Amino acid sequence: MTVAVIDLGTNTFHLIIAEVSDRSVSILFKTNEPVRLGQGRINENIIVPEAFERGINTLKNFRQEIEKHNAGIVKAIATSAIRSADNGADFVKAAQTEAGITIDVASGDEEATYIYSGVRATGTINGISLIMDIGGGSTEFIICNDSAILWKKSYNIGAARLMQAYFKSDPISHHDQSAIVNHLDIELQGLKEACAVYQPEHLIGSAGAFETFAQMLYKNIDLKSIKSTPIALVQYKELAKQLLASTHAERDLMPNLIKLRVDMIVISAIITNYVIANCRIKELSLSTYDLKMGVLYQLAD
Repeated sequence: MTVAVIDLGTNTFHLIIAEVSDRSVSILFKTNEPVRLGQGRINENIIVPEAFERGINTLKNFRQEIEKHNAGIVKAIATSAIRSADNGADFVKAAQTEAGITIDVASGDEEATYIYSGVRATGTINGISLIMDIGGGSTEFIICNDSAILWKKSYNIGAARLMQAYFKSDPISHHDQSAIVNHLDIELQGLKEACAVYQPEHLIGSAGAFETFAQMLYKNIDLKSIKSTPIALVQYKELAKQLLASTHAERDLMPNLIKLRVDMIVISAIITNYVIANCRIKELSLSTYDLKMGVLYQLAD
């Protein structure tokens, strides 16, 4: 059967259309749009009018593609920005009435489960691993092996949230970095306790910022043709150091760093550095499969 999955992220809306059957997934079409739903006031739990309009217009365009492919099932999953916004319910209603898209607002736990399903389908999980998905509004952590989730939690420490709250200097100052780290110290206490119990040594970054890290490090990598790839920790740490020391203008000129992530990649590096250091990570990988692929594989079961 032909199915369409829409991932309504805080920064980007994704559409993927695929043929699914007997635990197999064959991609027919995929696209994304940098909607920036969390623009400006995400920490005030508001979708501003211009972002609201961009989101609905994007869903109208997605509806046209879905109809072209005659998708019999449409699964639209909303995440942190819509989940936490005071006018999130208004967006869900407008999506239905104006674009004919029915949105499921996923809880943080449901989001983490979808991410696990996507990463698991890549075959990247080896032993007890820690999956991290850095979104704009939230970041999900899943401790798992290749057969089960052992622990999971979603935290409101997405890159857009932290950027709007703490990124006040250019390049980012030690003061701003310390403020973020202090916030992570408080917020991620449960993660650190869980890692002390399960002791994952392999960190798997789900798509997003980790795709950017991989593209910046390995210039010739074709992310469209791979499910996963190792990222050398030494090389990652050197890149993170470079990103944290750079100005906005300098990052804007860096190859393979898309405009949407020119500033948020700094926040993503700080979060990743924190997790590597505090969870005693020894191995790093990218999974190009994330929530939307997890939804597809669940539909294929």
